[in-house]
Amino acid sequence: MTRVLGIDPGSRATGYGIVDVARGDLSYVASGCIRTTVGEFAARLAEVHRGVQQIVADYAPQVAAVEQVFVARSASSALKLGQARGAALVALVGAGLAVSEYAPRRIKQAVTGTGGATKQQVQHMVRLLLDLDRAPGSDAADALAIAICHINTLGPNLHA
Repeated sequence: MTRVLGIDPGSRATGYGIVDVARGDLSYVASGCIRTTVGEFAARLAEVHRGVQQIVADYAPQVAAVEQVFVARSASSALKLGQARGAALVALVGAGLAVSEYAPRRIKQAVTGTGGATKQQVQHMVRLLLDLDRAPGSDAADALAIAICHINTLGPNLHA
């Protein structure tokens, strides 16, 4: 069994999702969101870092996967997203985890079959793939999709 942590970074909300895989079978472990408080940007980055450290301590994943930065609304937004992503990456690597990175289109393709899927389609497919009673919130669903993408990408080569 391998435990995979998916991270969907953000400066205000960083989604996380943890999936176990054993002999090709996926099992939901946990998901949620690290929500930062309003305040200095550097302090929010520290909250992301601490939050990821705590998730790693609580759930002991063996590998992690993170969404790559994409240019969204503005260069300023992309820069802030990149910095939040960096805070998460430092926490993961500092914990000794191997980290893989995936483009948003590749994640959507791996989970829904199309790189142009909507957030609702990702949520729906994550719910089905993990046999959940209801769809997780958007940030958590994205993080679970990242973990599933990593599992699907590595397949039988996935090991801690």
